[in-house]
Amino acid sequence: MPVYQAPLIPASEITPEAVYLNRREWMKGAALLAAASALPTVEAAAAPSALPTFYKSRYSTSEAKNSETEITSYNNFYEFGTDKRDPAEYAHTLKTRPWVVEVSGHVAKPRRFDIDSLLKLAPLEERIYRLRCVEGWSMVIPWVGLPLAALLKEVQPTSAGKYVEFTTLLAPEQMPGQRTGSLDWPYVEGLRIDEAMHPLSILAVGLYGKPLPKQNGAPIRLVVPWKYGFKSIKSIVKIRLVDKQPISSWMRANPTEYGFYSNVNPEVDHPRWSQASERRIGEFLKRKTLMFNGYADEVASLYKGMDLRRNF
Repeated sequence: MPVYQAPLIPASEITPEAVYLNRREWMKGAALLAAASALPTVEAAAAPSALPTFYKSRYSTSEAKNSETEITSYNNFYEFGTDKRDPAEYAHTLKTRPWVVEVSGHVAKPRRFDIDSLLKLAPLEERIYRLRCVEGWSMVIPWVGLPLAALLKEVQPTSAGKYVEFTTLLAPEQMPGQRTGSLDWPYVEGLRIDEAMHPLSILAVGLYGKPLPKQNGAPIRLVVPWKYGFKSIKSIVKIRLVDKQPISSWMRANPTEYGFYSNVNPEVDHPRWSQASERRIGEFLKRKTLMFNGYADEVASLYKGMDLRRNF
């Protein structure tokens, strides 16, 4: 297994403009977090008040978790606006029951799962994962979910199913951001089949032991902890096994900045800012970005022989 080392950044390095602007955005977010503690959490009106029994997973990090207020009030969810405070303000319009996920494509047994039957596919696990966003901020979140592999095994992918394509709900009457041209809706993402079957990849249905809040992607979302957060598509309604690499929403919007793999790699800068360091929400000082977001021991073998600068 190849060993990846993040470059050392000299302490004397001058702060680039993008990082300075990022700091301003983080400070706005910090003010929001302080104010958010006085606001009610946006919950799914028709969602259950508790999740089925779950257990703590062996895959969890031992890092300190971000608070529930931080996790639910500072989000990227363009279906509800481009500002990180928009999802918490506007996601109350999302209807999460009834909810059906259709699984089709190159599978032996295509199926439609309602959310309750999905919860019964495998024992739920609490997995404490880092989730890093491409803008240079991160959180440590106690997700509750089931392995994505458990769902895929139910539908029996055929040999032609090389990739897994995910699609978010298209409902502009519920999702005000879809009434804008910020992206080509509905939101689409994809994984290679071996990435999707990896035990770190989960379908999250909750956090902090509670059903997933709407602003965090209720009622079911993808979490792939070694990739940037925009790969972890929210409010999923379709999963399709396909033979060709899907074109994701951000690839379609700007392919020079957002590649299909989107693995956290501190050696590959975003064209407009460095990826070498990150700021954990709730902290002021930055920390060094880890290869594959710190999950190299588990996932580096998936990319053996690949040029991780070209396949970014």
